[in-house]
Amino acid sequence: MTLAGREVELTTAAGVFSPDHVDVGTSVLLANTPPPPPGGHLLDLGCGWGPISLSLALAAPHATVWAVDVNERALDLVRRNAAELGLDNVNAVTPDDVPADVTFRTIRSNPPIRVGKSELHDLLERWIPRLDERADGWFVVSRNLGADSLQRWMAATFDGGYSVWRATTGRGFRVLKVRRHGTPRTESIELP
Repeated sequence: MTLAGREVELTTAAGVFSPDHVDVGTSVLLANTPPPPPGGHLLDLGCGWGPISLSLALAAPHATVWAVDVNERALDLVRRNAAELGLDNVNAVTPDDVPADVTFRTIRSNPPIRVGKSELHDLLERWIPRLDERADGWFVVSRNLGADSLQRWMAATFDGGYSVWRATTGRGFRVLKVRRHGTPRTESIELP
């Protein structure tokens, strides 16, 4: 398969999302997002066997990629594939293994929509605030699985200091972009 413009052979397995190919939603996300920042910390939230993580690591070899999932089998596959590709910049870990002080220059995710609305909202409320200032999060969601309602919820939830919009639509999926704005500058001015 092709990741970040490179033909690669990867190991996948049953028991993880889309075990035999890059799923359509992830393909839409990868095709419709800009190159990742060249350095800093990058997050793949709900990494599965790692197509997003590995793409980020291939495209940004000087960045640290955090491949986060609750499925240990998926994390093992990410580790094996990263090692096979010679990528030493991938940390495949559970959510609690990401240090609390790490912030991200980008988040890329095909989030686990089927975990339920409450759990999905908790997940996004945990990670989106960890975007660096002036950084973007990119999320792909099927139109039929509530992309539009998720966009409205994100816009209402992250209303202070963030912008949320639909970046593109393709093949029945929406790519939602969340931008964290910088902290407003306050300057003191001395008056005569």
